Amino acid sequence: MTVTLADVAARARVSPATVSRVLNGNYPVAASTRERVLRAVDDLDYVLNGPASALAAATSDLVGILVNDIADPFFGIMAGAAQTEIGGPGDGSGRAGGEKLAIVCNTGGSPERELTYLTLLQRQRAAAVVLTGGAVEDPAHQAAMSAKLAKLADAGTRVVLCGRPPLPDSEAVVAALAFDNRGGGRRLTEHLLSLGHRRIGYVAGPLERTTTRHRLEGHRDAMRAAGLAGDEEHLTVHGPYDRRSGYDATHELLRREPEVTAVVAANDTVALGASAAIRDRGLRIPEDISVAGFDDLPFSVDAVPALTTVRLPLFEAGARAGRLAMGKETPPPGGIATIAAELMVRGSTAPPRA
Repeated sequence: MTVTLADVAARARVSPATVSRVLNGNYPVAASTRERVLRAVDDLDYVLNGPASALAAATSDLVGILVNDIADPFFGIMAGAAQTEIGGPGDGSGRAGGEKLAIVCNTGGSPERELTYLTLLQRQRAAAVVLTGGAVEDPAHQAAMSAKLAKLADAGTRVVLCGRPPLPDSEAVVAALAFDNRGGGRRLTEHLLSLGHRRIGYVAGPLERTTTRHRLEGHRDAMRAAGLAGDEEHLTVHGPYDRRSGYDATHELLRREPEVTAVVAANDTVALGASAAIRDRGLRIPEDISVAGFDDLPFSVDAVPALTTVRLPLFEAGARAGRLAMGKETPPPGGIATIAAELMVRGSTAPPRA
């Protein structure tokens, strides 16, 4: 049943006119009243102009692309590729002809902000939503996400996941394009083991992220297969996916274990910080310590030495997500596709010194 403005007013214990003023933002309203109205809107999942059933059944020309950090090339590349497909080729005339307006929503990695953007897109009757990057592994948040995506799908919004695994028990998603982070992490560590490294430090991402867990599991699978299990926690430091984390965590790793001969970083940006920390200690790469990253971001080949990493086809995945969001491409069987990761061996890794 469609929720009306009167329903919101009753829940918030205010007049319909006050609800309208809060939502339109065109009249001063007491902060406590405004908060009560907005809480009622969220509780009831009220969609602006809900009484107009014909409008409520239709979607707009808006598409939302959710990213953790638009300044991070990992997200920027996927979002840009998706936006290109969503916007359409155009005819050069400046007229809109079936294209959609894609907006990028920067969550800052906040689960609460992720849900807020989805609510805002629901109110705007977005034609599609593309969620990029790893998910937060919290049962309460996953349940909230599943419920929110189900409501979006029921309203006609096409939901696509790009670079993240499917949600448990969620049938609202058109397609989930998941990177093979676990396989890529395993192959990267196998490469270092094949060179003769045995004391390998790992600078991991945030504990609560699926991407962190899968890449770390791949690394540890390779270590166990080589008979080197036992020091996983001692040789692992967690932190954000940024350069500062790589710098600080590498100093901590070398404090814990000065005999480390290789450092695996959660991504290429973290690897840059790790490399800087190694140089600041008067050590050489790869002669003293090898360094490896993940993602194959554009700058990785220009690092000195060029960075050994795992290539994820970020542009291709983002473009495919855009096509799926627009209904231009048939979803994969079962709605789930695993995108292969490719090992890129470059100059930052070499056999350890004898």
